[in-house]
Amino acid sequence: MPIGSLVRRTFFIALAFIVLMDAEQSAMAVQQPSYKIELDAKPFQIRLYAPMIIAAVHVQGNRNDAVSAGFRILADYIFGNNQKNDKIAMTAPVTQSAGEKIAMTAPVNQSQTRNGWMVNFIMPAGKTIDTLPKPKDGRIEIDQMAARHVAVVRFSGFWSDSNFKMHEAELMDFLKRKELTPVSAPIYAYYDPPWTPWFLRTNEVQIEIAP
Repeated sequence: MPIGSLVRRTFFIALAFIVLMDAEQSAMAVQQPSYKIELDAKPFQIRLYAPMIIAAVHVQGNRNDAVSAGFRILADYIFGNNQKNDKIAMTAPVTQSAGEKIAMTAPVNQSQTRNGWMVNFIMPAGKTIDTLPKPKDGRIEIDQMAARHVAVVRFSGFWSDSNFKMHEAELMDFLKRKELTPVSAPIYAYYDPPWTPWFLRTNEVQIEIAP
């Protein structure tokens, strides 16, 4: 093999290794919401989530554009654009859901309303509505979510409509087989930054179910 080709190949292998290590370390460092697994039937789970605080924003547009716009708005808030100029730790997942707006007695997640999407950041454990800094951006809402039972299917791959819709259909079929009643629109959960290789990404479709 020519020396130039060998050098380029070695460089790209080293670069890929760095990206993979960075993705793994980032995933380990980010806090995730607390839950108890009530049923594990891989790739499906039934979880009982503890109460949590979220920052939410309503965004127009298609799914990809909406989650990107919502992420930027909420990231601006946690990076210090708030009334105390405080920085707030990033958590995972970011979530997005389709259908009616999820009641805030209900991770970034994104939920579709009749006229757009709700994109949510989960606030770190230990934060309360009183202790969190108020947003300067009037589009952002800080809300309390009650404990809830959630059915989940976890998968990797691209953030394509077809990938999410396929797993959403699988999760709905699982609920039907288990005779479980959905009480929310599907929620699309993104656990990784966009530079994470598609085969290392952790994605979920989540649906709140009746207790």
